[in-house]
Amino acid sequence: MSTTTPLTTDQLHPRLEELTVIDVRSPGEYAGGHIPGAHNIPLDQLQRALPALRAAAGRGGLAVVCASGARSEAACRQLAAAGVPAATLTGGTSAWAADGKPLDRPAGARATWAMDRQVRLAAGSLVLAGLLADLARPGARWFSAAIGGGLVFSAVSNTCAMGNLLGRLPYNRPRTAAADLDETLAALQR
Repeated sequence: MSTTTPLTTDQLHPRLEELTVIDVRSPGEYAGGHIPGAHNIPLDQLQRALPALRAAAGRGGLAVVCASGARSEAACRQLAAAGVPAATLTGGTSAWAADGKPLDRPAGARATWAMDRQVRLAAGSLVLAGLLADLARPGARWFSAAIGGGLVFSAVSNTCAMGNLLGRLPYNRPRTAAADLDETLAALQR
């Protein structure tokens, strides 16, 4: 497998037993439904997980997933830079679910909104707040323009600083997330 091989849901499904699936979404998103057998390593923890991912890749291939494929592509680039080959699921878990493939949901887990939905809410709210503030303090609309510029940059660069920040909020990181990550890293080392 090359360093950034794209996989479709139909290509990944029969290979779930041979590939180690890594879900790079926030723990809250992961709890909302993930590919059976997937291990949750949030994108911002990927560097910490490199030794475990290198060990897992040595035993077989890695498939990296997120909600839509953008974060998993970024993860694959980081892994490739570290010499770890990985494939990305085109369309992410959204495509997986849309194709009728099963998702695991831990019992009692509280799901959060998908990160792209959280970004749209936050960005829209900030733009609206800037426009409303402009009514009281002329010139505040430039704050809205800056948010719009950030969204354009996000689309062009296929990165999302707002998503990274939102991913660090408490509702996206359940209290057990750190312990779960430690357990995941230990399991990948075996």
